[in-house]
Amino acid sequence: MAALSLYLLLTWIFLLSLFRTRFAEVLCHADESSALMEFKRSFKTNTTDWRCIYPKVHSWSLDGSGDCCSWDGVECDEVTGRVIALNLSSSCLSSTMSPNTTLFRLVHIESLNLAFNSFNFSSIPYGFGNLSKLQYLNLSHSDFSGEIPRDISQLSKLVSLDLSTYGSGTLCMPNMGGFIHNLTRLKELDLSHVSLLSPLPPMLANFSALTLLRLEFCELSGNFPVGIFQLPNLEVLSVADNSNLSGFFPEPHWGSPLKSLYLSRTNFSGEIPTSIGNLSLLNELRAESCYFSGLLPSSMGNLSHLTILDLDENNLQGQIPVSFANLTQLSELQLSNNNLSGDSLEWVVNLTKLTALYISGNRLSNGFPSSFENLKQLTTLDLSGNNLHSDILGALRNLKDLEVLSLESLNLNGVLDVNDLFTLKNLRYLFLSNNNISFTKSFINATALKLTFLDLDSCNLTEFPRFIGYLSELVVLFLQHNKIQGTIPRWMWSNSKESLRCVDLSHNLLTSFENNQTNLPLPNLKYLDISSNSLKTTLPVPPPSVMVYNISNNFLFGEVPASICEVSSLTVLDLSNNTLNGTLPPCLGSSYPLILLNLARNKFDGMIPQVYLDDCALRMIDLRENQLSGIVPTSLGNCNMLEYLNLGDNQINDTFPFWLSELTYLKVIGLQSNNFHGPVESNLSQLNFTSLHILDISNNGFNGEFPSTLLKSCHAMKVMVGQDKLAYLDIKSVLYALFSRRTYGMELMNKGMKREYAKILDVLIAIDLSNNKFEGFIPELIGDLKSLRMLNLSNNLLNGSIPHSLANLTVLETLDLSRNNLVGEIPQQLARLTFLSVFNISHNRLSGPIPHGMQFDTFESSSFAMNDGLCGSPLPNKCTNGEDAPPSPSSFKVDNEEECLFNLDWRVVLVSAGVGFSIGIVIENLVIDEKRMWFLCCSKKMAKGWKEVRKALANKKLCS
Repeated sequence: MAALSLYLLLTWIFLLSLFRTRFAEVLCHADESSALMEFKRSFKTNTTDWRCIYPKVHSWSLDGSGDCCSWDGVECDEVTGRVIALNLSSSCLSSTMSPNTTLFRLVHIESLNLAFNSFNFSSIPYGFGNLSKLQYLNLSHSDFSGEIPRDISQLSKLVSLDLSTYGSGTLCMPNMGGFIHNLTRLKELDLSHVSLLSPLPPMLANFSALTLLRLEFCELSGNFPVGIFQLPNLEVLSVADNSNLSGFFPEPHWGSPLKSLYLSRTNFSGEIPTSIGNLSLLNELRAESCYFSGLLPSSMGNLSHLTILDLDENNLQGQIPVSFANLTQLSELQLSNNNLSGDSLEWVVNLTKLTALYISGNRLSNGFPSSFENLKQLTTLDLSGNNLHSDILGALRNLKDLEVLSLESLNLNGVLDVNDLFTLKNLRYLFLSNNNISFTKSFINATALKLTFLDLDSCNLTEFPRFIGYLSELVVLFLQHNKIQGTIPRWMWSNSKESLRCVDLSHNLLTSFENNQTNLPLPNLKYLDISSNSLKTTLPVPPPSVMVYNISNNFLFGEVPASICEVSSLTVLDLSNNTLNGTLPPCLGSSYPLILLNLARNKFDGMIPQVYLDDCALRMIDLRENQLSGIVPTSLGNCNMLEYLNLGDNQINDTFPFWLSELTYLKVIGLQSNNFHGPVESNLSQLNFTSLHILDISNNGFNGEFPSTLLKSCHAMKVMVGQDKLAYLDIKSVLYALFSRRTYGMELMNKGMKREYAKILDVLIAIDLSNNKFEGFIPELIGDLKSLRMLNLSNNLLNGSIPHSLANLTVLETLDLSRNNLVGEIPQQLARLTFLSVFNISHNRLSGPIPHGMQFDTFESSSFAMNDGLCGSPLPNKCTNGEDAPPSPSSFKVDNEEECLFNLDWRVVLVSAGVGFSIGIVIENLVIDEKRMWFLCCSKKMAKGWKEVRKALANKKLCS
């Protein structure tokens, strides 16, 4: 027996040594090591890329044994020696991926990870279908672009596929259903930021093995297959940031393993069902900016594992359930901007792990509970926009870890004890805007307070709070829209002069700087706004580091000092609406970073600087209402990004600057009320005012033929885009990072008077050629400018007839052809212009019947005066010999029996009312336009009467 045991032991030792010898001999196969080395040589390594951890391929070498199985990132089968896994994530690779990459020779590979490298937006090569054993494929965040090759869909053994990226639109998958058809073994699928451009395929609801599905920012549309919620193994589901994706929660059944659910910024809607309480493992639920409505179910109190709940910006209502007190694991709770109500927040007392609480923008009321002092972990608290009261700061004084506190729009009144602030030693961000407060003047030493962001906008303050002078780390200070008067004191930034980056003191009653020292000792300041005050001083030159400087709407006087040229980082300079004089410093044209220059409504004289360099970055130049003379500098042609140019109301003596046609982004040209002269109809074969929205050259001495060539090149005026969207002409740039977005403004003639347009709607397309000496016919091509809303050709020498093509301008609101030499009849087709609210053809030589019906029945006789040949209402002379105008066109009839108003989108009406001028029919002019509204009422019976019209207006009943 002993001999047998010894024999077996010796046999085992022999076999083991034989196995070890055999295993030691199994090295990486030469064909695979060669393939890997060729792959390495096809790339550079970039260790400065933020994704780089370390370059694994640096360890690869054929020297010595050349065994690739020992290389970083390479794994081989212990028996066969074949490469079965390659992990080069964050390996600093940088170059394009070759279409015939040698990776496709690793036919035994089962796992391939190339994530977090840079393949320079090359295409994912076709050939992955050769790697038939692949189970894990990760190409995420590596700068691939183009269409995802279809052969990846042949990898039927795939368990995990990650093709996610950062920027939307770089990768696309036109047919997701066809792509995933064979991938039924998938457990993890991440296509975030891949453009899918299609509805989700319903077959996904059959992928029972799925544990993770991420489809964020995928441009999905249609309805979300509700069956996906019921997948038996699904733990993570994210379809966030697909704004056209609709869906709802299933009522009876959920996939109980769900741990993370992300639906933010989608069109998911409906009520949150009681059955959500069955998701006992749910850890995160993010669904902000959706359309969920109804009550928060009390069953949510069953989600005992929940750490993050974000339902911001929905349509939820009712009280927050007291069962929320059971969510003791919550670290983040966001319920802001809903319609939640209630008079008690006592349920918060149990949430001792809470670090962030956002409940702003609701209807919570009553006193502020003292129980908040139990939330020792709280770092962020936003209570803004509710009706809470009592001593809020006092109740929070023990929250030593609080870093962000927002108490905006809380109807706070009275004096706040600054000492309560000073107990919050870690407070960094404090928002108190839109309250009616002041601060105690006696307080303990505040130098320990670490505030970096202080927002006291619209607080009804009458003086600068003294505690600001003690802050040593302040970066942003907002004090705009208050009633602070008098001198700007230097003590205010005595301790924070090195840290301050942004200061806004606009819309106050400030009159001067302390001791008239206008140089601000803030060496790192980037943003300074002191506009809309009562400053009576010479121009304060900001620190050299300032990028945005706005001191408009004051009483500044004197010249612009040459030292303004030392502010080398200026991006926005707004000195408008002051009494500054003298000539303009040349550097205002040659300063490279400058994007917006507004010097309007001052007393500047002399020439416009001639120096605009090749790298000119200007997008807006507003010099209107000064005393500038000379010519328009041709060097402005170097400002290739220029969008807005307004030189109106000066003394410029020049011919029309045709070279502006080369500025392809130019949207607004204002040359009105100067001494321009000569023809505008160009002999040039081609002009290119492609982007032009507004052309105002009125009140000059232009002459010659009607400028047909110029208008023919205005391609933006020929298309109807964005008619139902509230958008303005503005500058979108780096200004976003500086809390600034600037809209273009302009003064235009509308309805016979000058109107100031503080903001110009993107849909406002206008041409004003009035008060010049243009001759000849109005061409039929004017009817091609289909998006025109204002057309003024009055006070010229135009002759011929009114072109019938004007009837094509279906959104036209103002048409002024008065004081010309026009002859013939008024085209009856103009009665189809249902937006037309101003029509003036007076002082011409027109004849024949005036059209009637719709808008024409609302125009006064002054619109047609001094045309001896015209007849019919509203003129007293009747038409004879059967010349009465025909009835209004049948196109105005509507079969709908229901009362309806305005053949236009209500949003356009609201847009016009909101900015104070007429686009379409303006509700604020209801009394004036009520008669016109009656004719726009399209009820078939037409028997509702004035009372019903008013009622329909009040209820905003519409038709389209």
